[in-house]
Amino acid sequence: METRHHVVIVGGGFGGLHAARALKRAPVRVTLIDRRNFHLFQPLLYQVATGGLSPADIASPLRGILSHQKNVHVVLGEVTGFDLPNHIVRLADHAIHFDSLIVATGVRHHYFGNTDWEHHAPGLKTIEDALAIRRRILYAFEAAERETDPALVQAWLTFVVVGGGPTGVEMAGAIGEIAHFTLRNNFRSIDPSQARIYLVEGLNQVLSNYRPKLAARAANDLQQMGIDVHLNTMVTDIQADHVVLKSGASTQEIQAKTIIWAAGVQASPLGKQLAGAADAEVDRLGRVLVEPDMSLPNYPHVFVIGDLANRPDVEGQPLPGVALVAIQQGKYVARLLIKRLNNESTSPPFRYINLGSMATIGRARAVADMGWLRLTGYWGWLAWLFVHLMRLVGYENRISVFVQWAYNYVTRNRSARLITGEGE
Repeated sequence: METRHHVVIVGGGFGGLHAARALKRAPVRVTLIDRRNFHLFQPLLYQVATGGLSPADIASPLRGILSHQKNVHVVLGEVTGFDLPNHIVRLADHAIHFDSLIVATGVRHHYFGNTDWEHHAPGLKTIEDALAIRRRILYAFEAAERETDPALVQAWLTFVVVGGGPTGVEMAGAIGEIAHFTLRNNFRSIDPSQARIYLVEGLNQVLSNYRPKLAARAANDLQQMGIDVHLNTMVTDIQADHVVLKSGASTQEIQAKTIIWAAGVQASPLGKQLAGAADAEVDRLGRVLVEPDMSLPNYPHVFVIGDLANRPDVEGQPLPGVALVAIQQGKYVARLLIKRLNNESTSPPFRYINLGSMATIGRARAVADMGWLRLTGYWGWLAWLFVHLMRLVGYENRISVFVQWAYNYVTRNRSARLITGEGE
């Protein structure tokens, strides 16, 4: 019977995967559970949604990534519950015993109580989301080509992106490039460059976590690309053919057939299940409140990391929901477990090392804030390219994405412009 300390990791995203890899030489056996058989590089999902990359470019099979790590066993399955006093993780068809548990199941999009909006304004968190959005964007131009009513043509050529964070900014910029460059001369009845693209943000600047000067530069770049940026504007209604905006006392109804949601996230439902099993607390977004070492209160062997965890920074604010936070937390918990097994003094509380933030707006347009260095335009864009390329997990993915980006840069083409799946 296997006697090594058993670490069970739920979720093969950034946090879970890096925790597993950091335990490579530890005297433990690791079971990684995920309902998908691949690790997804979510920061580039918007490029799949806009035809710049294919799904396989930004996803790698978990078994392939961990094939040389003999102490890891990958399980394809969905966790349904926890029995923490008895150290059990429950799946639909069986249970797995653990000595230490790491839960890193991330977040999904959040409609702030307006769940009926999801059908008309899909969010972007999965490969399926990206392919559905790609279908909507590309089909809009096809439908406009066939339409004879000028009002309906314009409605098909109107795109509204709700949310001015990195995902919304990058999505709006990519749609702008499709309309003004990629589809140039592809149609006979319409001019794709006549597309109207709206970016709606409820706060007073896009990229709200960035320095005001960088955020203003991003907004200016978007406007130069023909994107209509609405700040201090809230969405009050979304239907299949229009969106209603409110700014101050005034309202505006925009006729649009394609609406994309990038305005908010909420924790995976598994967070509330885990908190219920541990009698722990969750915040208003469903994130689990954890101890300074990322463990649950009264359960020092159970850890929550990544977007699922609410761990305040030194100023008392929740850490940002970015990949680097999850990566650092995964490595931190792995080191903590190794120290415990070696009977060493425990590690200090987790502290996030902010290596910077960056967002791309389009070709040769980006903003990057590395604290000591701030870049915009072409140099910011090159920094964004390099960082995202190096953070891709597999060498094959890096080579594939690099070649595709180089081709796209030279030709302004997007080779993955395929309308697939079932239409509505």
